[in-house]
Amino acid sequence: MYSHNKGRMQCDRLWKNARLATLSGNGLGLVEDGLVAARDGRIVFAGAATDAPSIDAAETIDCAGRWITPGLVDCHTHIVYGGNRAHEFELRLAGASYEEIARAGGGIVSTMRATRAASEEALVASALPRVDSLIAEGVTTMEIKSGYGLDLASELKSLRAARRIGEVRPLSVKTTFLGAHALPPEANGDKDAYIATVCDEMLPAVARAGLADAVDGFCEGIAFTPQQIERVFEAAKAKGLRVKLHAEQLSNLHGASLAARYGALSADHLEHVDEPGAKALAQAGTVAVLLPGAFYFVRETHKPPVKLLRQYGVRIALASDSNPGTSPLTSLLLAMNMGATLFRLTVEECLAGVTREAARALGCLDDVGTLEAGKWCNLAIWDIERPAELVYRMGFNPLHARIWRGR
Repeated sequence: MYSHNKGRMQCDRLWKNARLATLSGNGLGLVEDGLVAARDGRIVFAGAATDAPSIDAAETIDCAGRWITPGLVDCHTHIVYGGNRAHEFELRLAGASYEEIARAGGGIVSTMRATRAASEEALVASALPRVDSLIAEGVTTMEIKSGYGLDLASELKSLRAARRIGEVRPLSVKTTFLGAHALPPEANGDKDAYIATVCDEMLPAVARAGLADAVDGFCEGIAFTPQQIERVFEAAKAKGLRVKLHAEQLSNLHGASLAARYGALSADHLEHVDEPGAKALAQAGTVAVLLPGAFYFVRETHKPPVKLLRQYGVRIALASDSNPGTSPLTSLLLAMNMGATLFRLTVEECLAGVTREAARALGCLDDVGTLEAGKWCNLAIWDIERPAELVYRMGFNPLHARIWRGR
């Protein structure tokens, strides 16, 4: 990873005179007089200057006392889609519920029509401004789900567009196949038949094309039953793909326990998770991904039971849930503030939730999420006096510099 020259460490770039929140271990891992050294895009040292070996760096950057955190990780987005749903927002303001809009042909199905009609290039072009907003806040890793195509050609197109974003931007993209998101109109209300199509045709084709890092589903009254989701999970398992689940958002169908039983990377939303569900998540090591943007936007009142998650030691991540219908949010900084103000998460939980725990929720903690030797050198350098500022402010971006893979 690096070579020694007369006992000196050689590196490409060295960031010195910095304060670090390494996020290693379980806390924030704060270091007052710290430095980070990188070679070939990976960290070779991150820690206190007094603990550092002698380093020869091709380039040295003086951080002038600024804070460095790991690059941020947005572990739940639906950021690739056609059109928008501003009109439905107006309907909701006039009193219509999310479920009423969905049953009247709005909701996910209206985005499906726009997504099917858009070319792959158009999907990339419309997503990039949203992606760039997150990149500008220090996001270096992002998950992007499909689920607005709901037929094989459109799902493949969406996943290709998601992968393309990782090629045209300095960003690591994890793709998730979410065929079991909603029922397309051509299914004529037959959820079992559609799930069979997802399992027997769509998922194998997605796996063959190598376009998905994981498989997701929406387990809810307006979506799919636990039994139907279980079929999807079995199909994913057969193809060697990890799973995750939209669970317990509007009701408690025991999706969290189902996700845990399949060793899911994460269970997301969880407003209505119960004690057995929380216990199961903890035992399975499944991350609870909380999505305060959706909670806020659909004016939910039933908060996820954070105390229960803490009690059982469930890992908590935060994400934007960037999507056109229920969370048109493109700010992970604001998601942190919402996590603190709406869900009463601590500053430490919020920061870990968009770095270490978000990386865990994507199954990529070996590579990103903390400042540790061997991981990618993904850094966010901030003009702040203390880490709490990243959670405290609203609509203010103190990012000084963003480093992706040492660049």
